[in-house]
Amino acid sequence: MEENIITSDLSCRKSHHPEHVKKDLTNRLNRIEGQIRGIKGMVDKDVYCDDIITQLSATQSALNSVAKVLLQGHLKGCVVDRLAEGDDEVLDELLITIQKLMKK
Repeated sequence: MEENIITSDLSCRKSHHPEHVKKDLTNRLNRIEGQIRGIKGMVDKDVYCDDIITQLSATQSALNSVAKVLLQGHLKGCVVDRLAEGDDEVLDELLITIQKLMKK
């Protein structure tokens, strides 16, 4: 239930990525989706654990790359804009976001 509350609170906020960035993110996420399906197939076929772990590591690296692209856009766009509007609360939000990324 708490997740639904958080999602509904955040649904009013929108990002404004240029089309080329959206396309890049979508392509990256599609590749990651394919990697996940491949890993699932590896598990189903009883592939050697080390090989699966290698693919998991590659997938995690790809997810981290997506997060970096999003964080860069967030900093250069949303954060800068909100600071210019005098909204210093965005800095606390950014720190929480960075802490979430660093947990991984």
